[in-house]
Amino acid sequence: MENIIFIVVSFAIGYGIAFLLYKAKIKLLDIKKKRSVDKEVDRIINRAKSKAAKMQKLSDIKLKDYESKAYNQMQSDIKKRQSDIDKKEREFENFEKKQLNSFKSDEEAIDEKISELKDKEDQLNRHSERLDGLEKQTIKEKEQLKSKLESIAGMSQEQVKEELKESLRLEVEKELAPMALQIEENVKKTANDQAKIILSQAIARYASEISSERTVSIIDLPNEDMKGRIIGKEGRNIRTFEAACGVDIIVDETPGSVVISCFDPVRREVAKQTLAKLMEDGRVHPARIEEVVAKVKAELFSHIKDLGEKACFEVGVYGLHHELSNLLGQLKFRTRGSQNLYEHSIEVSYISGLLAEELGVSVKSAKRAGLLHDIGLAVDYTIEGDHAEVGAKLAKKYNEKSHICEAIANHEKEDSKTLMGNIVQAANKLSQARPGARSASIAGYISRLEDLESIGNSFAGVLKTYALQVGKEVRVIVDGGQVTDKQAQMLSSDISKKIEREMSSHGQVTVNVLREIRVIGYAQ
Repeated sequence: MENIIFIVVSFAIGYGIAFLLYKAKIKLLDIKKKRSVDKEVDRIINRAKSKAAKMQKLSDIKLKDYESKAYNQMQSDIKKRQSDIDKKEREFENFEKKQLNSFKSDEEAIDEKISELKDKEDQLNRHSERLDGLEKQTIKEKEQLKSKLESIAGMSQEQVKEELKESLRLEVEKELAPMALQIEENVKKTANDQAKIILSQAIARYASEISSERTVSIIDLPNEDMKGRIIGKEGRNIRTFEAACGVDIIVDETPGSVVISCFDPVRREVAKQTLAKLMEDGRVHPARIEEVVAKVKAELFSHIKDLGEKACFEVGVYGLHHELSNLLGQLKFRTRGSQNLYEHSIEVSYISGLLAEELGVSVKSAKRAGLLHDIGLAVDYTIEGDHAEVGAKLAKKYNEKSHICEAIANHEKEDSKTLMGNIVQAANKLSQARPGARSASIAGYISRLEDLESIGNSFAGVLKTYALQVGKEVRVIVDGGQVTDKQAQMLSSDISKKIEREMSSHGQVTVNVLREIRVIGYAQ
């Protein structure tokens, strides 16, 4: 056992010594290698230093050579520049001498001119003094002559002037008065003819359908049972209907119909459509009535808005305030003399535009004023005032221009002082007065014909009277046995005078008296 331990220890010691010797050998090799590398580095550094020293010497030599060349070039440039400067200085000195000589000569010439002007000024002063003296002498002589003339004539200068003016005025008036009357007559005739031409051209270029829509207030019912549904239990349905629509419903003994009564045509239209929908649906009770009324109002107001926009688009009026557009749509449900105001406004707008085009004024403004001229009729009685004034206020409220508002306010005044107002007024009258536009116009037309015939028939010996050519001619047939030829002539004059006295003027009326003679013979 001891031998084994000894062997192991010996082996370990031997291995440790061998390891130490190996380390020592490696360290010695590293030291040698390091020394060799240091020597190589020192050699490379020394060689680099040697090359750097050589390059430094070469660069110093080149730098000195470049400095020498640059210095020589600079000296050469300096000499050249100095030579140029000297040359410019000599040229400037020569130019300065020439300018000084020129200035001296000009100064001498100016002195001579000043001397001449002074001489002329002295001459002018002498002439001016002489003229002043002559003027004073002339004024004195004129005053003396004037006083002599006044003493001879016995009148002052002002009196003579006034007398001459008066005599000349009388003479001119005497000569020009007939000419002025003739010119005035020619101007009136020309203006009248031109106005007729313009109106005829405007009317010929626009022809609309006759609109005579009437407000319907009688509603036909499908059966008599519907009256009971409309009234409802203890009248609750009809009360709800009247309160919701703002109308009165008259249920009388007339079979198959009821009457809707209201001053407002828009409310009346709401009631009419509501009743139609209720009859179609068959369900009539307060809740259903209120529901249908609300729905009809929404639809109707939407339709009114569309109508206003359609009218603006149709006549070419753009940028209209939406409130004015809505009022314009409401005119669809309003009438005047049975003429629908919506169609009437569109018609007046067209005619106003055509008249404006003939007269050479703004067509757009004329159309706009014509379209809005009756807008005051779209509002209810809560706004006081004439409809033209109300319409002008509404137009002004919604930012329409002043000449448009003036035309609306003056469209029914005979003394309108604005051209646009006269255009709209003429277009409005043309739209109202044409036959068929309003039932009132037709009634007046028929009444006029009847009055003309009654005047002719009122005279003795007249058999029959006929009013022809829209009342422009009256044809009177007399009994040839009672009225002679001379009496027929007098009868024509008497009938004409009676027409002038009893009827308002509608232009010239021709009265033709026809005397018929019948000779009867009998053959046996």
